[in-house]
Amino acid sequence: MPIKVLICDQLPLMREGLHTLLDALPDIDVVATTDSSMQTVVLARTHRPDVVLIGLADVEPSLDLIRRLRADGAGGPVAPPHAVVFHSGYTDEMVQDLLHVGAKGLVSRDATSDEVIAATRAVARGRTVLGPEIVDRLVHWFRERGATPRTAVRPEVGALTRREREVLTYIGRGMSIEDVAGELYIGISTVRTHLHRIRHKLDLKDRAQLVAFAYQAGLMSEVAAA
Repeated sequence: MPIKVLICDQLPLMREGLHTLLDALPDIDVVATTDSSMQTVVLARTHRPDVVLIGLADVEPSLDLIRRLRADGAGGPVAPPHAVVFHSGYTDEMVQDLLHVGAKGLVSRDATSDEVIAATRAVARGRTVLGPEIVDRLVHWFRERGATPRTAVRPEVGALTRREREVLTYIGRGMSIEDVAGELYIGISTVRTHLHRIRHKLDLKDRAQLVAFAYQAGLMSEVAAA
């Protein structure tokens, strides 16, 4: 079954661009588009989308819309749709509030077509997707205000190969998959394979959890010491 997507964006050009981009893919079906939060809730009840893409000027309407979509689907036969928010200039408070209410994706307004497509597909599978700038904020949070890294490396790290530890450390530093591939002189597909194995071994679901684990496990303190 194709991924059913509902688009709510206040900018006609963005709305139409997303529609054209996603509806051309065989595994994605754009069921409706709108510029209204209220209409989004109505359309979600009618079409039961898997993913709702939200591009509103202010964060408060986005927060309210996600709450309403989740409340609408709570306890029902069909799970509420996963929300992907498009915004520029995320602040720490915005990231915290959006993740707290249940947003599954936080993507920049200037994200590439490939990033939008990848985010839509990943969120439809239940994964959390954070844009590179959000990952940078998460890394900064752990460095400045997060939990103090443990002095001893957690035993789970012993299940990783040397290369997998290297990849996890670079991800913990906020580097993209492409940057990691360049740093280690390996292919992008090889980095993705390493990340898949790391997530499986450590029972981690997404990039945010990988970053958190890298710091909490003491890997990043090893890097600092080196």
